[in-house]
Amino acid sequence: MPSEPYLFRLGERLSQGLVGISPDRREKHRRFFLGRQNPDGGFRGRDTESDLYYTSFAVRGLALLGALQSPECAAIARYLASRTDMHVSVVDLVSWLYCALMVQLHGGVDVLAQAPADWPDRLASLLESFRTSDGGYAKTHDGAAGSTYHTFLVALCYELIGRQAPEPERLRRFVFDRQRADGGFVEIGPMQRSGTNPTAAAVALLQMLGAVDDAVRDDVRGFLKDVRSGEGGFQANTRVPFADSLSTFTGLLTALDLGLTDTFDPAELQQFLSTLEFPDGGFRGATWDTVADVEYSFYALGVMGLAGRMKEEG
Repeated sequence: MPSEPYLFRLGERLSQGLVGISPDRREKHRRFFLGRQNPDGGFRGRDTESDLYYTSFAVRGLALLGALQSPECAAIARYLASRTDMHVSVVDLVSWLYCALMVQLHGGVDVLAQAPADWPDRLASLLESFRTSDGGYAKTHDGAAGSTYHTFLVALCYELIGRQAPEPERLRRFVFDRQRADGGFVEIGPMQRSGTNPTAAAVALLQMLGAVDDAVRDDVRGFLKDVRSGEGGFQANTRVPFADSLSTFTGLLTALDLGLTDTFDPAELQQFLSTLEFPDGGFRGATWDTVADVEYSFYALGVMGLAGRMKEEG
């Protein structure tokens, strides 16, 4: 297992790709993210209340822009300290832990300073409480079947505490059970039509497990070609008639990680991004969208970062 967690390595990769953007462009997006911070230190999505999920994307976005500084970290730490309910879902749990580690890294604020010394063991036990009989992990404790995306999140959470998810062979079987004839992967077992985002989660998991081979690459190549949109980005699945920034980011990341550069066109990607960016900062999720939010803005910046790395690498 790499010594640095996946999320940290990805963040550094994207940050490097954004080095070349203009100071004015960087500043307007910094202001956009900070404009979504509430007085309690958390960040909001399209509602007014702070939310761990959106706070994690704001933290990631600010970090990409080199704008996660001590004052922001102190405010975010206050919000995290107020969220004692983050154990009820995998999304909230990984969002909380990631933000806590980031504010410690960037602002020197240790949210876990008062936690019991055995907190990693307690966290591991909590993560295992989300495990399902099919070998994956559910979104909440009420889930009866594993979710590809939430299983990926659990694996990320284990990495953040320097561990590997238990029973990797069960995980590998779970992931391959989610692959379908179209070459991609589905989110839950009963589904037959693959999605771009569960495919990206599955591929990342298989990479963690050392289980990606030429057959997987060929299958995923075919799927990504099917979900490539005429707009230049990637669609969520073959039935969705438009591209979005989330699917474009996860599809592009998967393509680059597997060396599938024949599944996209860099110039078309840039053109698609230009239709999503607002003049005063932030990005909308798709061309039909009317407002920007922190999640889609992070994904759009992520696409810019990946595109920037492609330019650097020739």
